[in-house]
Amino acid sequence: MKIFTNILVFLALGLIVFNVTLLDFKHPLEGNSMIAFIGIAASICAVLILLIFRMSKNIEEKMNDKF
Repeated sequence: MKIFTNILVFLALGLIVFNVTLLDFKHPLEGNSMIAFIGIAASICAVLILLIFRMSKNIEEKMNDKF
């Protein structure tokens, strides 16, 4: 599961980099730049959710080791 979440985090980071290349800094809220901003926000949310999931699995393993 840890390898799978790492792969998903790296894919989300790759999407962030890809969407940053699509940004038009002269007109940041028009056309493809708006789509790129949405993609960046969604990728950041995905990274945060995956990190929270990984932390919860670590806590679950530690709780199971105590009992």
